[in-house]
Amino acid sequence: MAEIVLGFGTSHGPLLATPPEQWDLRANVDRKNPELVFGAGTYDFQQLYELRKGDHFEKENAIEVRRERDARCQKELDELGRRIIAAKPDAMLIVGDDHHEWFMNDIQPAFSIFHGKQVFNRSLTEEEKRDAISQGNGYAIQIYYPPKDEIYPCPTDLAAHIVKGCVSDNFDITALGEQPSDKGALRQLGHSHGFVYRRILNSHPIPLIPVAVNTYYPPNQPSPRRCFEFGRAMARAIRSWPGKERVVVAGSGGVTHFVIDEAMDWRLLNAMKSGDYETLCNEPDIHFRSGTSEIKNWIVLAGMMSETGLKMDLLDYVPCYRSEAGTGSGMAFATWQ
Repeated sequence: MAEIVLGFGTSHGPLLATPPEQWDLRANVDRKNPELVFGAGTYDFQQLYELRKGDHFEKENAIEVRRERDARCQKELDELGRRIIAAKPDAMLIVGDDHHEWFMNDIQPAFSIFHGKQVFNRSLTEEEKRDAISQGNGYAIQIYYPPKDEIYPCPTDLAAHIVKGCVSDNFDITALGEQPSDKGALRQLGHSHGFVYRRILNSHPIPLIPVAVNTYYPPNQPSPRRCFEFGRAMARAIRSWPGKERVVVAGSGGVTHFVIDEAMDWRLLNAMKSGDYETLCNEPDIHFRSGTSEIKNWIVLAGMMSETGLKMDLLDYVPCYRSEAGTGSGMAFATWQ
């Protein structure tokens, strides 16, 4: 049977490619955002600042602090790459979320699994580059998208088996046999998946099974418990595959952002580490909004890991603040092996 030999979780935010001296590029976007979510509330920037000014986040934005946080993140991203290669995987399944990359408003599946022959991570058009720069994401282009198109093979039969296994486990999976396209032009591989290949693996073409969870867009985001059970179903399907593939599985995204909530991050990371899955599944769904919703990708991963004997090693948790209101990205990096 196939075996899950390694699981890993990683943040994938733009700050991971942005020099600490330039983190204000994203902070300036935060200052214009009228819907910054924190806990169960929604605030504009000034309201958020008034709510949290007692925490004195200006200290977290000193350049020496930013540089130290960035160095810690880069260290763990390099370590993840080493651990993945050392596991000698035959296939890698990455759980990510889709930001209107493969799916648009016409259709947005709760859960989808790709089972085609290969996926393209294409280079950006000049218009796409300009749009990324306008959003303060100019530096991030290099960690999501290649300068020239890259092709990642897909273990088609194994991926189709996972689809069938999840359907047998009462999940209505959207199965993709081809990469979505517009008038013959392929839509971009999602940033959740591209980040792992571009930044962590330096484009090493391990066969990929892209899995997408709709964490962002109403009205059909799956609950934390449903995400956890989806992970369990995928792990059981992998284990039932008659081949001997060594499979690495990943959760890409999170943790709390665009407003950092360290208490929530630690609560959920500690629950994963201790195997306290009820805490994961019972976290109020209203807390999973905006970028923070990507923690659900980790919860899918935790569901997969619950079906193995692998234990979580939290490499680091790094709160990367970029404004006096506490906006930024919580960054987390972990393996199960």
